[in-house]
Amino acid sequence: MRRSLIASGVALAMSTATAASPDFSITVYSSAAPGSLTSEQLASYGLRLPGYALVRDRRELELPNGTGEVRFSDVATRIDPTTVSFASITDPDGTRVIEQNYQFDLVDGAKLLQRYVGETIRVDQIRGEKVESVSGKLLSATGGLILMRPNGEVQSLSHYANIAFPSLPGGLITKPTLVWLVDAKRGGKHDAQVSYQTQGMTWWSDYNVILKGEANACSMDLAAWVTVVNQSGASYPNAQLKLVAGEVNRAPAAPTAPAPVAAMLAKVEKESAGFQESELFEYHLYTLGRRTELPQNSTKQLELFPAAVGMKCKRELVFTASPQPHGFWGSPISDQGYGATKSGTVGAWLEFENKEANGLGIPLPAGRVRVNQASKDGSLEFIGEDVIKHTPRNEILRIKLGEAFDVVGERKQIDYKIDTSAKRIDETIEISVRNRKKEAATIRVREYLYRWSTWAITEENLKHDKRDANTVDFVVNVPADSEQKIRYAVRYTW
Repeated sequence: MRRSLIASGVALAMSTATAASPDFSITVYSSAAPGSLTSEQLASYGLRLPGYALVRDRRELELPNGTGEVRFSDVATRIDPTTVSFASITDPDGTRVIEQNYQFDLVDGAKLLQRYVGETIRVDQIRGEKVESVSGKLLSATGGLILMRPNGEVQSLSHYANIAFPSLPGGLITKPTLVWLVDAKRGGKHDAQVSYQTQGMTWWSDYNVILKGEANACSMDLAAWVTVVNQSGASYPNAQLKLVAGEVNRAPAAPTAPAPVAAMLAKVEKESAGFQESELFEYHLYTLGRRTELPQNSTKQLELFPAAVGMKCKRELVFTASPQPHGFWGSPISDQGYGATKSGTVGAWLEFENKEANGLGIPLPAGRVRVNQASKDGSLEFIGEDVIKHTPRNEILRIKLGEAFDVVGERKQIDYKIDTSAKRIDETIEISVRNRKKEAATIRVREYLYRWSTWAITEENLKHDKRDANTVDFVVNVPADSEQKIRYAVRYTW
């Protein structure tokens, strides 16, 4: 469609963007906390869906020769128009956008009625088995319809079946549309790319572990999936999909992506149909090696990487009963009863190395890890889950599975002395751990030295392992259906 317009003495031409065969490339960013999203929760998020996407839409457009208007529809309804970028690949130097409007006044029944107040419409009513039509000037559309008939009679209609409007009023559109004022030295068909950010898209990772073997010699299979959600208000058929893992900063007042982000998107060789990982600035980019469909209001699961089979791992029981140390001490904790006696918990943990030598060795996006183990009848049973943060390669991951059932214990104060003149506290602690399993268990007893930052263990019946500035571990082997006791004395000085 083409028509002439005159504005400020400049001849303008209107051109409608060709919507045929768009080439979509979508990069999805997620701001969701690891493990916070599930498919069942999506409906409740609505406009607060924690994520966004950078959409690149490449297609052929008909541009006017000189200065003219181009209308580009089929954009996401949740687009951020301040992030739109238009570029002609055919003639980048000779084509520029000098003005942009975003039109989003979409047509609906209420808007049509309000626009036609004072105009003539036709209303159909059902009377028995017949349909009667009434025509007249619409005087009001509030609480029903009020029509003025051609003979001057005013009629109120509270029930009606259909309304026929002569045409679509100016200003109302059926799709969100970007309208550009373009200055093109070369008119005709252009290969063009439009990019913009839109809300309503996010992704997250899920990891499934199958645990095998015994506590001291276990192995595991690890499979990883990503879930991509599209609630942006547009569909993206046959799209190239990229996912960014990392904390990308966004200005709170104007959520626009820095221009360099789009320019830095790496060209990843499509070696397979799965995701290929590469570095992007201080983040990691995962590019799907094939194209995929991302319909509006869809939730899609994709394999992140082929399952890692036979990874070495370690199961661990950790007993903790002492209070956590303070982040900042104003003075030593001299209250004798503070943390004196307590029954603790024994956490069951799974630990493995994210190394190439262990069958993995790739950056792992934050997500939920679900662990299953084969029961005696061969069926897989769920035994616990945890969330991981963005984890680079060559790091150790520790997954808490739950609390041990057959291992219990308590911690109690045996002796306590304070000498304020010497600025010294001496405390003796005894920890009892009981193993009610039918086999022996290795238990790591974790103690926090919480009274003051300067301390020294003066006596112990089992050698400790200093974990950090205020934490020590005692590793004890407890035979089946037996009890072991750990006793140590600590001196705090200030």
